[in-house]
Amino acid sequence: MSRITTQQIGSLYLHACTLDVAAFKPGNVSHQSAGHGMVADQFLASAQVSAKVITNPSYSLGQRILEAVGATQQAVGCNTNLGIILLCAPIIQAVIDYPELSLQDAVRNVLAASQVDDSSKLFAAIRMANPGGLGQSDAEDVSGVATLPLIDVMTLAAQRDLIARQYSNGFYELQWVVQPYLATAIEQHGEEVLAVTDLFLYLLALYQDSHIERKQGSTQAATVCRWAAAVYQKFLETGQSSVRQQLLIEMDRKLKQQSINPGTTADLCVAGVFIHHLQKQVIHNTGVARNYPRMMKPSVAETPQIL
Repeated sequence: MSRITTQQIGSLYLHACTLDVAAFKPGNVSHQSAGHGMVADQFLASAQVSAKVITNPSYSLGQRILEAVGATQQAVGCNTNLGIILLCAPIIQAVIDYPELSLQDAVRNVLAASQVDDSSKLFAAIRMANPGGLGQSDAEDVSGVATLPLIDVMTLAAQRDLIARQYSNGFYELQWVVQPYLATAIEQHGEEVLAVTDLFLYLLALYQDSHIERKQGSTQAATVCRWAAAVYQKFLETGQSSVRQQLLIEMDRKLKQQSINPGTTADLCVAGVFIHHLQKQVIHNTGVARNYPRMMKPSVAETPQIL
């Protein structure tokens, strides 16, 4: 993997965060639709301030997360990007600390090298962001003291949180689900904004959103999942932008009336865009496509590799 400057990393991170509010993703905040007591400008401000610290080359993984969340809280005073930070920080750590390795090996090293101090800083960041529906855990509760390295803490939470699962399984969903689908969607739609909306509906139909499950329960998360599958199918079947827009508006309105926010799904979209462009930058810098995600799902016989 060729060396990428922190300025380039920051620019790609900002681009992904900007697309987050440019794309209409039902239930989430966008330029088209505010919600949950937040507006798009708060997300853009969060991206600007967090980009300056999340790319600091001297930070450890835990410090990278804590400083980015702290900068966000100081700027906007609410949780706009905790999930984004949690997903992007290990990727950024990897390209900064291990430029001589492939991205997949670099991320593996970052996760394996995580320490208890990283977990402590993660706990502090989560308490600061104060996301809804955390509840309590018998082991490694964020309200208490961390005793395990970050990768072990995330593994404990993997069954109930899709972002934590990325840490425990080598970013499997981002590699083998999000990346191939996003690349194909961009090619099919010819532009990124609509491709991100497409990706969002696809993922919301595929996985029960962790944020919904924490706040409203598994039954509600499953209901939204089924609803998203129906909307996704109609979205694909129609080529009329006006019909698509009406589908999105109606779903967005109903979700926000019930205070339902598919935030984890949106975070996966942002991280997917970030990695997609990071991979393209690697290709641009080297002229070699060895790190670019494949455009197909792995066969059963294949052993998945991270990123």
